[in-house]
Amino acid sequence: MDDWPFHPVMDMPGGYWVLDLTRQPVEGWQAPFPFTVGRYDEARPWMYDTPLFGGARHVHIGLDLGGPEGTPVHAFAEGSIHAVGYEEDDGGYGSTIVTVHDINLPSHLNHPWAGTPRRIWALHGHLARSDLERWKVGDAVEQGDVVGHLGGPHENGGWAPHVHLQLAMEATDGIEMPGVVTPEDREEALRTYPDPRLVAGDLY
Repeated sequence: MDDWPFHPVMDMPGGYWVLDLTRQPVEGWQAPFPFTVGRYDEARPWMYDTPLFGGARHVHIGLDLGGPEGTPVHAFAEGSIHAVGYEEDDGGYGSTIVTVHDINLPSHLNHPWAGTPRRIWALHGHLARSDLERWKVGDAVEQGDVVGHLGGPHENGGWAPHVHLQLAMEATDGIEMPGVVTPEDREEALRTYPDPRLVAGDLY
């Protein structure tokens, strides 16, 4: 879209595959493209089995962009660093950076925010540990800046390399933001944590 105002969060040359994680993939299955997209508002009842999730949280409230370890993750808009931290729990975010932005969605979009400036917070989880040394709270971020890089399992909570992008309507307490919620909390979570495709584009 020629008038799309945001920079791609992650360049995905060679194409990407939209995952269906509502059920466990067949063992040994590989995506036919070098990059993947994991969907927002997707129930993944088989996936979150570490103590962090308590056996009940499995509705995904972010957007997962997967690719090779070290792939750059970009700021979709100018803003600043809100929080930098590391979540130690198995299955957690690992290296995480939260940015804050004042955005204005294009008026032609069929969305209640269209044409009205909004402040949003954006969590980028599962990054490389070295990225945390580059930023401090309050640092300015320009549109297109490299916020971080996809981390490996040893530093990203134990996951295949990807960035969990999650938007919030309210300021976070550090890097605290529930990436998955219980089915009972889903409706409230969708209001608080809007679809990241608002800034990442129509990926599916």
